[in-house]
Amino acid sequence: MPTAPCSPRDCVESGRPWTGVPRALLRLAALLAVVALGVALVPLIARLRDPSRQKWIRRWCLAVVRTAGVRTRITGAARPTGGVLIVSDHVSWLDIPLLAAVRPARMVAKAEVRGWPVAGALAARGGTLFIDRDRLRALPGTVERIAAVLRGGSAVAAFPEGSTWCGRARGRYRRALFQAALDAGVPVQPVSIRYRSADGATSTAPAFVGEDSLLASLWRVVSARGLVAEVGLRPPLPAGSHPDRRSLAGAAQGRAHEPGPPSGAHL
Repeated sequence: MPTAPCSPRDCVESGRPWTGVPRALLRLAALLAVVALGVALVPLIARLRDPSRQKWIRRWCLAVVRTAGVRTRITGAARPTGGVLIVSDHVSWLDIPLLAAVRPARMVAKAEVRGWPVAGALAARGGTLFIDRDRLRALPGTVERIAAVLRGGSAVAAFPEGSTWCGRARGRYRRALFQAALDAGVPVQPVSIRYRSADGATSTAPAFVGEDSLLASLWRVVSARGLVAEVGLRPPLPAGSHPDRRSLAGAAQGRAHEPGPPSGAHL
């Protein structure tokens, strides 16, 4: 199973400017309220037609990020349409609503997520495709299931590193998920997600790594001052542009790490 050497003690920054405790508590309360509202509205939003449903999901995901005290800057290519595999580096739990703010998609997640309180139920209701990493024999079936979703014209979002990293260090993209894009004949959309502090330096405060707890990560985010999430949509890799999953994975990772445009819209 993929693992990263990053840990809260060695990689996650401390001693940066923090907001006051009252403001952090207000942010945390607002964040939990927005998440609870989203869970309650899932049955209603599911009944909407696709354009309206995607619009409300994007709005809710941006609200999650905003109430946590994080500004968002989205730059790059137009939002992908049709069947597409969206891939990104993985740093934080914030990555998930940020990708959904680009385009709502069925997420690929490890099977353990299904058992998480609140988040597991929300993931299951959202159509998350779970991977049992302890059963390698089940992987071909999972890849075929993802390919079927892509063939049906839906977007699938995944973090091919297979584990979270701190943001300063990165892992290698695993190749298996890219086979689903090849089998389905759909493009791959690389996305870069970077977190910066108020002075523009890379921030590891949002990282959710190693033995870190979700509560500790939440508190670091709502306590931090001036966090910005930079989401860069890189040019997609067209279907058929690479002969095998190894070269496709390498190209997607290289493109995700390319420098992005110098500016964008804060949301």
